[in-house]
Amino acid sequence: MRVVGGSLIVSRMTTNQKIFEGFQLNRKLLGAGLLLGGVGAVAGLLGTTLVGVALATAGRGWVRQLDTAPTERASRALQQARAASQAGLDAWRNANVSDQASLN
Repeated sequence: MRVVGGSLIVSRMTTNQKIFEGFQLNRKLLGAGLLLGGVGAVAGLLGTTLVGVALATAGRGWVRQLDTAPTERASRALQQARAASQAGLDAWRNANVSDQASLN
């Protein structure tokens, strides 16, 4: 409702009328922002890729410099774990045998 020249005019909203009637976008500014955002996303992805390549190259160089190959180190660690496990099992068995002998 609005008053024009002393008389009351009732306006109705039609279904096709826009809710945001006064809302106007600056399309050039919006386009520039989207373009810069896209360029920034591509630059970020490129930077992340370069960091990954640099880290992978450094890792390969470090592995080549090692005196012992990683597979050999893993094999040694597995052998040590097996030996420790067997020692613990033997100690547990010996403790059970000595406990049973002291009960008799």
